[in-house]
Amino acid sequence: MGQPSLHHHGVSVTDRDRSVEFYRNALGFDVIDQYTLSGDALATAIDDETATGHFAHLAADTARIELVEYETDGDDVSGGEVYDDGAKHLGLKTDDIDQFYANLPDDVETISEPQTTESGTRIFFLRDPDGNLIEILET
Repeated sequence: MGQPSLHHHGVSVTDRDRSVEFYRNALGFDVIDQYTLSGDALATAIDDETATGHFAHLAADTARIELVEYETDGDDVSGGEVYDDGAKHLGLKTDDIDQFYANLPDDVETISEPQTTESGTRIFFLRDPDGNLIEILET
């Protein structure tokens, strides 16, 4: 069996179209595909018989970002804080963090300006329209 490699990072959102607009316009990703799934295979895979998923795949270098708006009877859970147990975030790299930060649209919520960590990596966090955390780091 071969070692797995990253295919996509999934982000659950409340409004696929609004999120696609954010990830495309604020972060610069291209939309690869959009589609809707429901039925037995999806219901079994995510363990929710009522689920319908509205998917969008965006090009992210060698992987994809998968935005999914679920219609389900399940509970809503917010993105939380990066330091909360079980919290998740999307990590994106750039070669010029200051330029990236300066070019963000005014309505993008950032946690801080770019910071240099003790390891020498420059980072900052922002939130997508659903409050999901995105880490931007300079490589």
